[in-house]
Amino acid sequence: MINYIIRRLLIIPVLLIGISMLIFAMLSLLTPYERAALYVSDIPKRQGAIEEIIIKYGLDDPIHEQYWRWMVGAKDPDTGEITGGVLRGDLGWSKVGKSTVAEVIGRRLPASAELALWAAIPLIGLSIWMGIKAAVNHNKLPDQILRVAAIAGWSIPTFVFGLLLLLYFYSRLDLFPPGRLSIDVQEIVLSDSFVQYTKMHTIDALLNLRFDVFADAFKHLVLPVVTLSVVSWAFLLRVTRSSMLDTLRQDYITTARSKGLPENKVVNRHAVPNALIPVITVGGLTLISLFNGVVITETIFNIKGLGSFLAQAATSLDVVSVLGITLFSSTVLVVGNLVVDVLYGIVDPRIRLD
Repeated sequence: MINYIIRRLLIIPVLLIGISMLIFAMLSLLTPYERAALYVSDIPKRQGAIEEIIIKYGLDDPIHEQYWRWMVGAKDPDTGEITGGVLRGDLGWSKVGKSTVAEVIGRRLPASAELALWAAIPLIGLSIWMGIKAAVNHNKLPDQILRVAAIAGWSIPTFVFGLLLLLYFYSRLDLFPPGRLSIDVQEIVLSDSFVQYTKMHTIDALLNLRFDVFADAFKHLVLPVVTLSVVSWAFLLRVTRSSMLDTLRQDYITTARSKGLPENKVVNRHAVPNALIPVITVGGLTLISLFNGVVITETIFNIKGLGSFLAQAATSLDVVSVLGITLFSSTVLVVGNLVVDVLYGIVDPRIRLD
């Protein structure tokens, strides 16, 4: 198992270098004047200032030299200090966020992470359970109902489903408002008496033993969690059902049944563990995509996460922010994929022996 993990760890640097080259290639499509925004928060308006920045940071140098400086930073000719560099956490200046991209990610990430964590509960629990239930009752009424529900959930656009939920439950019933907190509860969270350990409001509320804050934060999460879960839930249900049906047709399942084992033991002990192997891969990558933030869901429900910020940056043509968040999301995806590979190897020992 250790050798398997080491092999996967050795692949990560290669993937990250490849991703960084791809990101820099997109960045190189910009002119030196546009790339000057990477190094300054506000370009001076005096004549010749932009040209001075281009010369100072070598924005018209050969592409390989620019890539090296972008990765490790560049020496400031005035102070002699190394500034910038992706490896130093400098992803450039965000015009929309009015701060560095790294600071924007630090502010916005907790909201996306909280949404993803709560969405993971119905996504993983319900989809796997329903997928198994549909496969066990193949072509029976429960299977037909779940198949129709999965197709409907997979087909309906996220923005349509989210807006319908918002229109009915908030506009008509006034039950689940958008945003993250009510105004009066937000004042409590921002007060000195409330400690923000993670900046995820539901978790911080429990750590502070403020169940009123937890109830308000959870109330705001209901609709976006449902919206975010439905499409992914439908897809994972179909994957689970297909994998379970294939497993139930295997010879060892027939053998277990011929020995007189009860059907629930055949399903739970023999079929389910093997059927979940491909589900782990699909489910793991789905959760990673949730963690990175979902643009449409966060925008509809006014959640200040990475997804909604990415939409603002794109509409404002803030290329530096878009590329910085893309690089961060790609890194999370690569690391998350490693975790999925390790889990895959734990569940199926044959994988780590390949």
